[in-house]
This record gives sequence, structure tokens and C-alpha cells, in this order.
Amino acid sequence: MTVLGITEHRRGDLRDVSFELATVGRELADATDSELHLAVVGGEVEAFADDLDREGVDVVHTVDEGEEFNHDVYVQAVEALHDDLDPDVLLMPHSVNGLDYAPAVASRLSLPFVTDAIGVHRDDGLAVTREMYGSKVETVVDVDADRVALTVRPGEWPPVEGTGDADVSAFEVDVDESQVRSTVTGFEEVGGGDVDITDADVLVSVGRGIEEEENLALIEALADTLGATLSSSRPIVDNGWLPKNRQVGQSGKVVTPEVYIAIGISGAVQHVAGMKGAETIVAINDDPSAPIYDLADYGIVDDLFDVVPALIEEFGGEPPEV
Repeated sequence: MTVLGITEHRRGDLRDVSFELATVGRELADATDSELHLAVVGGEVEAFADDLDREGVDVVHTVDEGEEFNHDVYVQAVEALHDDLDPDVLLMPHSVNGLDYAPAVASRLSLPFVTDAIGVHRDDGLAVTREMYGSKVETVVDVDADRVALTVRPGEWPPVEGTGDADVSAFEVDVDESQVRSTVTGFEEVGGGDVDITDADVLVSVGRGIEEEENLALIEALADTLGATLSSSRPIVDNGWLPKNRQVGQSGKVVTPEVYIAIGISGAVQHVAGMKGAETIVAINDDPSAPIYDLADYGIVDDLFDVVPALIEEFGGEPPEV
């Protein structure tokens, strides 16, 4: 038996979800003494293969087709890999790209398809944990089939660590060019700007407690002082104060920084769904009953307009007047 994971890259770099996917793939493979195969489609496949040679990975398949993501190429490549390897579990990232091609692959292969997995368990069969109703409840889906396709939510598993001794195999795909109906002409980050908050080690995130757009300067000053990246909850983006690519949460991005500083954020479940994987969470909110404190490692119950300037000065910066 085999578990096959399709890794993901963007603009020349493997995304973290690739290594998280290797972790969950190894868990599934260990349950049935199976092999874990990873595949990378397009880009600098040889360099990617070297990076994917991590502990627990048995084989890395390289598909040298194109530089960037292309729906039609991915569908054909993943279908060909599945036909050749016949994995019992096909893992793909629950990302923008993954949700683009994964449903098409599952449909073409007539596989049962479970999306947004946050947990898996395999004993007699495969059970997949998902969240529903705005992350308020968890459900377990029992898969009654020998073959299945899953998308895995980023940030739910730690990335696989350590170097391995995986075999690297070039996989040739006879791409039917007549079925390639889309062309990649460039890359543009949604919402503008070139900041990817999912890559940040330290995030300073702001919520509706900031009250006015002009007050954002205070939070930006703290982020600059700490060398951190600025992000936000949904109300800030809905007000047009920050672009969409800065939004953390269920309708934004899932982030897993080392430190997440939540300022004026109440901790609604939709926001928590995007940041609960942070290693250390610091909350600043004057409401001691705010749900964010149920999750925070450290909390400062006070007015952010008093706390943030003090933090900026403590770390050697100069707070702006707001």
C-alpha cells in the first residue's frame, strides 16, 4: 500500500504545507506499514526533491512540467501518478492551488473526496476529522472505500524534520497539450503587495479594537520595532484599512508563526481557525472575558493605547502620536 502526497511550491520555494503533508502522510503510512511517496510538479524539481528528502519519506517523484502552477497540467500529472502508483490515500494541500485541481482529480479518478482535514486516524478504516459551522464543532467522516482523496488544512500538523534517504524518481507524463486550456502569464498576490504573512516568524495582528484607521500607525510602529509582519482580523480588511492578503482567519490565511501578538482582537472562532497553530500567542485586550484569552499563552488585560506605546518604548522604538 502507498500514501501519495502532492507537494506545493510558489515562486521558486516549497510551501510549508508540503512538509506538513509529509508528516500526516507518514502517520497514515505507519498505520498500515505502507510507503510514503511525495511528488512535486513543475518548477526546480531537482532542488525541490533534495529539500523533500526528509525523515520518513520513501520516494520523491519529480514531474518536470512547467515552472508555475497550471490547473490542466496538474490534473493530468496527478492523475498519471495515481494511475501508476495506485495509492490508497492521495493527499493534497487544502490551499488555493490544491482546491483548484484536487476536485477535478478526484472526479476523474472517481475517488471519494474529503476536504479540509484537520485530523486523520486509520485503524480498520480511515476516519477524517473536519470542522463545521464556522469551526464551532468537529465531525468525523468515516471513509467506506479502499481509495480516497483528501485535502489537508495547512498548519494542523508540524512539518516533517530531519534528513532522509528517499529515492528520487523522475516521472514522465505525456501531457495532452490539447487539454491544456490555460496559460500562466505571471504571478500576482491577491490584494496587492508582496507580503506573505504565512511566511512570517512574528506576526503583530490587529482587530477592531483599534477603532480608527489612523490608529493603525501605532500597530505598524510596534511591528516595525519588533521586525514583525503586520496582519489583521477580518473587520480591518472589510473596512479597507489593510489589503486582503493581510487577513488571518477562516476566510483569510492560516498562519503558524513562532509568535502571534493579537491586539484588540476578541478571538472569534473564524479568526482563531487561522492562527491557533502559532507557537506562542500574546493577547492584548481590555476585556478579560474576550475568547482570545482562552487560547493565549500570555495576556495583557489593559487598554491597547496604553500598552502598545509602552511596548514600543521597551523594545527601543518611538511610538507615534495617534
